[in-house]
Amino acid sequence: MITYTKAEFEQKTPAMVDKIIKGNIFIHPTDTIYGLGCDATNQKAVEKIREIKSRFTRPFSVIAPNKNWIRNNCEVDEKIEEWLSKLPGPYTLILTLKNKDAIAKATNNGLNTIGVRMIDHWFQNAARDSNKPIITTSANHIGENYMTSIDNLKTDIKSKIDFIFYEGEKLGRPSTIIDLTNTPEKIEER
Repeated sequence: MITYTKAEFEQKTPAMVDKIIKGNIFIHPTDTIYGLGCDATNQKAVEKIREIKSRFTRPFSVIAPNKNWIRNNCEVDEKIEEWLSKLPGPYTLILTLKNKDAIAKATNNGLNTIGVRMIDHWFQNAARDSNKPIITTSANHIGENYMTSIDNLKTDIKSKIDFIFYEGEKLGRPSTIIDLTNTPEKIEER
């Protein structure tokens, strides 16, 4: 497994973006915890993440490239615009997906909703620069503790990823989920 730093990402941005677009599986930092990621439009890569996590039914969230991507691919009204104004931040917004071709079917298993994030972190640039949504799911198996440092990354996950963007221990918590497909919205702290 290759480890990259923020400086290496910034120095080699075109090459890093190319790796993402080509279907590589990686671990990335966020403003909350480490995530397991890939290009959310790449069906084979998303299926590989499903296998790594043994997570076959629940949908994955994505880091959106920008707010326009969200507006173009999800149903957005005044209430949702209010939440978009809070981004980037530690929120996952559950929205109705209006363009099912914006992501690989395996991302949300064909549901009509998608969880979207815009992270308050330098790694947001990977989504922006690739102009692709990036899968973001905790780097652990269901029911296990999420990864906070490379020291507690499970060996079986580590052996199946191509690289990691690493910046030391993360002391955050998973993002707050805001389900905006319901009225009133449903908020789930994790």
